[in-house]
Amino acid sequence: MSYKNTEVLVGAAVLAVAVGFLAYAAQITGIRASSGSYPLTASFRSLEGVNVGTDVRLAGVKIGAVDSVSLNSQTFRADTVIQIRDGIEIPDDSAIAIASEGLLGGTFVEIVPGGSPFMYEPSSEIVDTQSAVSLVSLLLKFVSGSSE
Repeated sequence: MSYKNTEVLVGAAVLAVAVGFLAYAAQITGIRASSGSYPLTASFRSLEGVNVGTDVRLAGVKIGAVDSVSLNSQTFRADTVIQIRDGIEIPDDSAIAIASEGLLGGTFVEIVPGGSPFMYEPSSEIVDTQSAVSLVSLLLKFVSGSSE
C-alpha cells in the first residue's frame, strides 16, 4: 500500500468520524432539518440563566427553543420570542415560567398548560409569566432570617 493511499484512507476515516459527531450532536440537541415551528412571545421581569437556544418544555418534553431575547427600554423587561414545534397547540390561558433542573442543573423555559379550549395563534403573546428565581437571593434571605 502506498503512502498516498494511506493518507486517503486516514482522511476518509477522519471525515466519517466528523460526520458521525455532527449527526450525534444534531440528534441530542433536537435539531431537525425539516421541522417547522411557530413563534410565541413573552415578557419576563428576569431571564436569569436563559439564552438563545434554551429548551422550551411542556410536561418535561422539549417542544421548542428560545429564538431571541431583547431588553424593552420602555418597560425594562426581557422580551422573548420562543419557537414551538408545529403540531403542538398551547391553550391561550397557559403560563410560561423560567425553571431550573436542580441546584446545579441548567435553566429551561417551562410552559404550564391551561384549560382553555382556545389555542394561541402564531406570534401571540403569553401574558402569564413567572420570572427566574435567584438562588443567591433565596440563600441570603434564608441566612438573614428575612420573611419577605
